[in-house]
Amino acid sequence: MKIEEELTLKKIQIFLAFMRHGNLSKTADEMQISNVSVHKALHSLESSLGCPLFKNEGRNLIPLKSAYVLQEHSQQLVQDLLNAVNKTREAAGFAAKILKLGSLYSLTVNTIPNVISGLKLRRGELDIQLLLSSNLDLVKKLKSTELDAIIVALNDTTCDADFEKLPMFQDNIYLAVNKNSALATLDNIDLSSLKDEKFLTLSQGFATRNDSDILFEKAGIDPKVFLQVSDIFTLISMVSTGVGLALLPGRISTIYESSVKLIPLQAPYQIKQEIGLVFLKSKERDPNLLALIAECRMFARQYF
Repeated sequence: MKIEEELTLKKIQIFLAFMRHGNLSKTADEMQISNVSVHKALHSLESSLGCPLFKNEGRNLIPLKSAYVLQEHSQQLVQDLLNAVNKTREAAGFAAKILKLGSLYSLTVNTIPNVISGLKLRRGELDIQLLLSSNLDLVKKLKSTELDAIIVALNDTTCDADFEKLPMFQDNIYLAVNKNSALATLDNIDLSSLKDEKFLTLSQGFATRNDSDILFEKAGIDPKVFLQVSDIFTLISMVSTGVGLALLPGRISTIYESSVKLIPLQAPYQIKQEIGLVFLKSKERDPNLLALIAECRMFARQYF
């Protein structure tokens, strides 16, 4: 049997509302339309079905047996359709019960705990899966929709027409040294004077490694890299034991503060990391992302 084009979901919803209330005015209030629009929708529904649903008793519409049959089956139909829409949106990552968030290791010191705790207050039912990795790796996973959003350094890796970005704060890069080092007595440091020192670095793909390479080149240093590691906490730990020096962001200052000192770099060897939220433009209306965006904006206010 062919379904008429005039038989729409909207008319079914108006019909079900009328069957609940038995009153044009109350139905109009629920559906936020006029009484006349309710009456027209019910009449059009009868025409689409090719059979009557109501009889007139004065100014009242009295449901016939056909109306009760349509009500019974339409309720399940509408519920099934809503379930289908929700499951489709969840499969696409919209309004899912899980938010997959990516971040840098260094942001777990302060930023991520604050953002997540605020997000849980907004959406207590939301489960958050946190992946820590390098800037480059997180950007790739966001692009392939393995992640819903990332909080990373905003640099060349995040320049993509498909991305929306929300800057949150800026962070300076410092020279990290063991507190027993002779350099620890300095208030600032000329990076170009450290050509013979041993350096520790993060692996390629990390934002801080990229900034370090820029600074080394600017200072004319071909660093004697003693060790490359894949997370910033290992790097700080190695600096704290006096193995070598490292260029690190200021946000890690509370880690190993009893054994590591961060020394400001002299001009022109100063560089700032801009940290921000990055997500796909195609998902910007997702309720979970809207809550995350709001929380990141709240966090950013303390820096502006």
